[in-house]
Amino acid sequence: PEATAAALKDGWYHTGDIGYFDDTQSIYLVDRKKDMIITGAENVYSVEVENLISTHPGVLEVAVIGVPDPQWVEVVKAVVVPRDGVKLDEAELIEFCRGRIANYKIPKSVDFTDQPLPKTGPGKIAKRHLRDPYWEGQDRKI
Repeated sequence: PEATAAALKDGWYHTGDIGYFDDTQSIYLVDRKKDMIITGAENVYSVEVENLISTHPGVLEVAVIGVPDPQWVEVVKAVVVPRDGVKLDEAELIEFCRGRIANYKIPKSVDFTDQPLPKTGPGKIAKRHLRDPYWEGQDRKI
């Protein structure tokens, strides 16, 4: 109830989704506002990076989050669950991204885990649980 009340402003329900209209007035949802990463002066939509990394044949599951950085405020980090029996390394996944997305969207680091990524009730990845440990003790929280 509190989240719904907070999303209602002047009679409009603010979903927190980011999207755009094309020339035919079709709407495309790009990402959730809370999952957008602002690195330097650039906006990175986490789902765009996740969609790319998920095409790597060795990746079972991926989440992309923003983590603190002294120069850029936050930078892109990927958290990856490799497929069973696959050994991935950070350099391989970063190189996989080069030339496929803009350089500022490429993860600066990759964490690997053999555990499933945390999920919300509806089964979406709970990115806040992945982000929070990095932002503890920081002046600015995302």
